[in-house]
Amino acid sequence: MYTFESRIRYSEADMNDRLTIESLLDYFQDCSTFHSEDLGLGVDYLRKKHLAWVLNAWQIDVERFPKVAEYVRIGTAPYGFKGFIGYRNFLMESREGERLACASTIWTLLDLESGKPVTPPPEMKEKYICEEKLDMEYLPRKIKLPENGETRSSVMVARHHLDTNHHVNNGQYVRMALDEMPDHILARRLRVEYKKQAHLGTEIIPVYYQEEGKYIVSLNDAEQVPYAIVEITT
Repeated sequence: MYTFESRIRYSEADMNDRLTIESLLDYFQDCSTFHSEDLGLGVDYLRKKHLAWVLNAWQIDVERFPKVAEYVRIGTAPYGFKGFIGYRNFLMESREGERLACASTIWTLLDLESGKPVTPPPEMKEKYICEEKLDMEYLPRKIKLPENGETRSSVMVARHHLDTNHHVNNGQYVRMALDEMPDHILARRLRVEYKKQAHLGTEIIPVYYQEEGKYIVSLNDAEQVPYAIVEITT
């Protein structure tokens, strides 16, 4: 498993001095980026090949949120390819080896010129060495919406929401959704289903749902078609 070490920053913590769920996602996302860059399969490689890995789904399970200034180890490894789909695990541990959080993700490799999914080229499959799946519960990719959601005020996509692919970054959808949820909830599981890409100037309409132990926000277009659905389990 590819790993790097870090220390929880004050800017990544909540009012209780604990790492936030969105900052945890950022650590995992950065870990996969570092992994790809160190293999020579990073941003420049993808740009030259006119390719992009697009995230379909996150599932993050939290055992414990580390505190400010705590040392942590973040790791990632792919665990399978199927056609144009890639599967990747993530892990955050304490310096002593305590599992703090783990995650499973599903990705699609896109040809940016055609807009269609493509199978990974040989050098990707050679360099991305698949490992055994982490021991965790693997839930379905799709998130079922309850009935009777509450429509909230729309959000306009600004420059700070975008990543190098010029669409809304995966973590920014989570931040938009969390803004619609109560501020007292303690997340034990985060699931995100990504449906389509939003770009600069897009209007996103959050619809909020709540059921026992779960908070869900569907981030929709004007026709109520979701860009992404975010679910927090407490």
